[in-house]
Amino acid sequence: MPENITSLKTADGNMETFVVSPGKGAFPPVILYMDAPGIREELYEFARRISQQGYAVILPDMYYRLGSLRFDLSKGGAAEQSKMFDAMTSLSNALVMSDTKAMLDWMATEPTVKPGPVGCIGYCMSGQYVVSAAGTFPDHFAAAASLYGVGIVTAAPDTPHRLAPHIRGELYFGFAETDQWVPGNVIPDLKAEFDANGVTYTVDVWPGTGHGFCFPEREAYAEEAAERVWTKVFDLYSRRLQIS
Repeated sequence: MPENITSLKTADGNMETFVVSPGKGAFPPVILYMDAPGIREELYEFARRISQQGYAVILPDMYYRLGSLRFDLSKGGAAEQSKMFDAMTSLSNALVMSDTKAMLDWMATEPTVKPGPVGCIGYCMSGQYVVSAAGTFPDHFAAAASLYGVGIVTAAPDTPHRLAPHIRGELYFGFAETDQWVPGNVIPDLKAEFDANGVTYTVDVWPGTGHGFCFPEREAYAEEAAERVWTKVFDLYSRRLQIS
């Protein structure tokens, strides 16, 4: 599969972006929004796996404003985790939507990207961003997936779930059964808002799982649930993105 790392121009600088496609030609695009630990080989492998299903995958380094950050959480320790959380909180819906517009503009001129519907997927901190993307750019995003996403339902003025009236694509939510980062009100409030606005969505709560269950290199990895999530996401993309 052809792959490269490109420097994508945004309103705030140059964003390092990993791009992979199945081969020659133009393919429906999928943006992979990273989780809090940031860019690493594991995410490159996720991008390749999605691409193998027939998509041009764009994986941006969302921490680019802070330089080229790479975390090694295998070392453990409070210092490394503190740096990661500082990087995570440096982002906002407004900043990530600005970067998303830059990616959409880039796609419009990129020969490997097929014009038409766009997909996205986000883990952990990026659950909020895939919902924001679906609501901010409804003419583009036809399929969005959030895995144990955080920040989707909040009391803030820019809470993503309030964008429900604008969403026209289909969304998939895969939550962990036990997740300290997702308060108990999130799923019922999300469902209520989406139902009231006629949003097409699916919510799964995967039994026996915790936050991070999709990543093989995490202690929380739950292989059966993770593989079933991939099946659901690829089914969503097939229905919504593979339009001739």
